[in-house]
Amino acid sequence: MSLKEMLQLLVNQAQHNGFDFQRWFQEHIHAEWPGRDQALSYLSIESRHYALLFSHDFARYYWRTGARISFSVPSITYSRVNSRGEVIVVTRKPFTRRSIKPDAWKYHLRQMAAAEDPVLYLCRFLPTAQQATQKRASGNGDEEALAAD
Repeated sequence: MSLKEMLQLLVNQAQHNGFDFQRWFQEHIHAEWPGRDQALSYLSIESRHYALLFSHDFARYYWRTGARISFSVPSITYSRVNSRGEVIVVTRKPFTRRSIKPDAWKYHLRQMAAAEDPVLYLCRFLPTAQQATQKRASGNGDEEALAAD
């Protein structure tokens, strides 16, 4: 998947939560709106996408305040000393974490800054195809919002 396609998915998620991409682009990047496709193309070259990814406006909407967020924590292996003084290797399995903190976006912005690839960090929070299918099957009215994005 190209960077432009990933940015499109990330912007769709933020717009679903109320982010105004056109207004943000005109305020922070260029006064003239070239259209959504051209704006995403412009952001996907020369590391310009970092202006969007680390924008507080984008972060507030991407990690919506008070919303339940599910994300996967990857597996990790580390060493530690047990009670007998022996060094043991601990392997944690990947798991799903859920969060509903009011200022979660600040935490995730810091974590994203420390991540090796901020785009991949953000992609962990995109709804999977399985979650989207469950939402559509439950009939909660999100189909129209997803189709509009």
